[in-house]
Amino acid sequence: MEKLGLVRDIDLALHLPLRYEDETRLTSLRDVREGETAQIEGVVAHCEVSLRPRRQLVVRLKEGREELMLRFLHFYPSHQKTFAPGARIRVRGEVRGGFFGLEMVHPSFRAVDEDTPLAEALTPVYPASASLPQAYLRKAVASGLQRAPLQELVPPELLPPGLPTLKEALNFLHHPTPEVSLATLEDHSHPAWQRLKYEELLAQQLSQLQAQRERAALRAPELPLRRDGLQEKLLAALPFALTGAQRRVVEEIAHDLARPQPMHRLLQGDVGSGKTVVAALAAAIAIDAGWQCALMAPTEILAEQHFAKLVQWLEPLGVGVAWLTGSRKGKARAEMLARVADGSAQLVVGTHAVIQDQVEFAKLGLAVIDEQHRFGVAQRLALRHKLESQELEPHLLMMSATPIPRTLAMSYFADLDVSTIDELPPGRTPIVTKVFADAKREAVIERIRDEVARGAQAYWVCPLIEESEKIDLQNATETHAQLSEALAGFEVGLLHGRMAPAEKAAVMARFSSGEMSVLVATTVIEVGVDVPNASLMVIEHAERFGLSQLHQLRGRVGRGAVASVCVLLYTTPLSETGRSRLKAMAETTDGFEIARRDLEIRGPGEFMGARQSGAPLLRFADLNEDEALLKQARRIAPLMLDRHPDAARRHVERWLGGKAEFLKA
Repeated sequence: MEKLGLVRDIDLALHLPLRYEDETRLTSLRDVREGETAQIEGVVAHCEVSLRPRRQLVVRLKEGREELMLRFLHFYPSHQKTFAPGARIRVRGEVRGGFFGLEMVHPSFRAVDEDTPLAEALTPVYPASASLPQAYLRKAVASGLQRAPLQELVPPELLPPGLPTLKEALNFLHHPTPEVSLATLEDHSHPAWQRLKYEELLAQQLSQLQAQRERAALRAPELPLRRDGLQEKLLAALPFALTGAQRRVVEEIAHDLARPQPMHRLLQGDVGSGKTVVAALAAAIAIDAGWQCALMAPTEILAEQHFAKLVQWLEPLGVGVAWLTGSRKGKARAEMLARVADGSAQLVVGTHAVIQDQVEFAKLGLAVIDEQHRFGVAQRLALRHKLESQELEPHLLMMSATPIPRTLAMSYFADLDVSTIDELPPGRTPIVTKVFADAKREAVIERIRDEVARGAQAYWVCPLIEESEKIDLQNATETHAQLSEALAGFEVGLLHGRMAPAEKAAVMARFSSGEMSVLVATTVIEVGVDVPNASLMVIEHAERFGLSQLHQLRGRVGRGAVASVCVLLYTTPLSETGRSRLKAMAETTDGFEIARRDLEIRGPGEFMGARQSGAPLLRFADLNEDEALLKQARRIAPLMLDRHPDAARRHVERWLGGKAEFLKA
């Protein structure tokens, strides 16, 4: 029960059926049709264990002159006792045409007598685990429903019109009457479902609003933008001009940093839109004001890419930059830690090593988290707590190349301020995406040979490193050997997650410098790798990747002025989801459209990333279908919090329990 999250009475009351079985009527064997699910009552005429073609329990049930065969491939001795000849039995299941007439395989059954009444309501079938029988769960839910405090917390004037009370809605959904349309129960359009969805969305909006208001009460260092300061010097030194969108988001961030409340901003921009330079300009404001800035990235390769760019931009302006990752050991690590602690390292770049206990900042004013969905809530909270000793919170800037669809921004990310870079830097060429079955592999290799002969470079991405017994994928090492042979005369490199950091760095350096023509890699190159000369990307077994991951990988090409191509190789047969993903990739390169389609295909889990561990994904509401309810909940939440704060707090507690804490990250 605990694994299913069924701890409180309210949890049981909100554990709603997956589907319903109609045990309110009996069908006569004379009227039953093949393929129909029916409930039939009869008397056992014969019961035996047959050993052919395999061991099974075979029961012959008679109803008047008609007969029905029951087959059980898995059974217990108690089954045979129940099906003793002469016993009256009620069975429910799908009726099939068998060798000996009509039959049911593994129906549900129970012994009855002639006076046993039929059920008055549809029988609920609940989500359960293998070790939890439906009968036990039904009893537990029914008693939890009776005990749960279901008093109305949302004032009537703040409810959409025409919806039942919460108690009526839950009683109805657990025990719907037979005349109700099953379609409205299954597609969740019934008013009882609408009430639950509204309650859930309102709880989520209230918890986000509470988190936002609590954060507004916290203090952060004021970091004003200085005229003729470090930011202006950096802008003058950059070898390119900012786009209009970059200038706009830099202003939004500067405005936040100057306030005494902690910034909590998400910077979203498509792959290659220039988020790193925005982060550098934000860091310049913090450093100019005498504070430190930390930039945290999910992988060493990405952290190193950021480090290289930031050193190139900021060190000539006199900024001390430190580099902290898990692979830095011994004396070098101790030196870096000392520089962070005494404040001489004004900018600290690294992986999650940045938030380890032994890392102490002199005065951390701004924390930048790249690819924020790849970090856990606990990791983000740890970074914010690095400044607690001074009773101040650092400003927080989160960056993501996976744009967040509008409905998600209105729900899960409602407590964040969102800045969007919606234009690409000039000189970027559009990427052409082609989709081929694996049978065209040889032709693709030929195309790579032509490209590298002309001086271009290519990526070849594989999903697995080692052969798995279950999934027969061509792994990176095999592909590397095959391509090295096919492209004799050109250097083919290999990069995967099991390599030592120094090895990875050496391979990346050779590819970046152009000495290596082709890089065979696992998804360690998914984010942050920037090689403008690479114009061809092949993704093998593309159907196994998520849509946002495919979009990220595709963004590794098209970074220079050369026309770029991304080839998606897939193996047949393709699942419906796989086909939808590849179709989306072929039709658009717009990250926002990709994000919208990903939400349609997969639901919000992927975008939530690590917030998942805290803010539960919506159990009842659907962001694609319930946007109107979400808008209402969004409008009502501030009114309820202002006018009925106690009811609002109890409403959040009812729906989220202790999980609302995670929204603070």
